[in-house]
Amino acid sequence: MHDDEGLRERLVRAGVDLVAQEGSAAVSLREIARRAGVSHGAPRRYFPTHVELLSAIAREGFAGLTACLGAVPAGGSPRERLGGLARAYVAFAQEHRGMYELMFRHDLLRSDRLGLRETSLPLFGLLAELLAATGVGPGDQRAAAGALWANLHGIVQLWRWGSLPLATGTADVAELVDVALDAYAGPGAA
Repeated sequence: MHDDEGLRERLVRAGVDLVAQEGSAAVSLREIARRAGVSHGAPRRYFPTHVELLSAIAREGFAGLTACLGAVPAGGSPRERLGGLARAYVAFAQEHRGMYELMFRHDLLRSDRLGLRETSLPLFGLLAELLAATGVGPGDQRAAAGALWANLHGIVQLWRWGSLPLATGTADVAELVDVALDAYAGPGAA
């Protein structure tokens, strides 16, 4: 049984590395098996479907994002903590492009293989909690948190595509993150 767990972990690690090097579109059972040094049929013993393998890899991404967000200092006002969280989220997305793309694939989140929702929803809950603690913004704080998250996600995507730097003339994504935070949580310290 121990060897089975080791092989399963090795397959996931090979998938994580593949996503980091070549992006989420490059992930296939055959390539992961090749990189893990096993037969192309071996991954099916642990991951009967492609979605289950992708979900296991995405779960590692959420663990990385959770660790990144956990490194945000706990001190300061809710607005300062929210700013730190937003900047860490965007930095993670920029540094782990392929993984970020994989983590938020609708088919994986919707299927909820391996409890991806259990991993991702607490992160949203933290965002909503901090936004509510600022005392600013519309009455429905979960909706406001959803809109802020959508803004951050949109900033990441549009920045990646080159649209935001072109349209805004902004050379620093942090400026756009600050504008989004100001819109939802009130102006931060200058």
